[in-house]
Amino acid sequence: MYVLGLTSTQESLWWVTLGLALIVLLAVAALLTLLVTLVSTIEKRVDFIRATLDEAESNTSDTALIAETADLVNALLSEGLEHHLFLGRVLDKVRS
Repeated sequence: MYVLGLTSTQESLWWVTLGLALIVLLAVAALLTLLVTLVSTIEKRVDFIRATLDEAESNTSDTALIAETADLVNALLSEGLEHHLFLGRVLDKVRS
């Protein structure tokens, strides 16, 4: 008749194997937790970047007005230069 049992060496190896399996299980759980945390952080940052890009799009939706604004600014600067030159000539005549 056969007795189903483990020798002391086999039992020790069995407990070592179970201990190593527990360590591997804990390491995998820790790494998966870290992965979930990092993915969550990445998702939050992607949402922030998406919101920033949406704001930039809305801020630049009226770019057609830039050329018109530039023309008006140039006209204003030209008018200001004319006034500056005129007042410079008047003051030169007053001083002389």
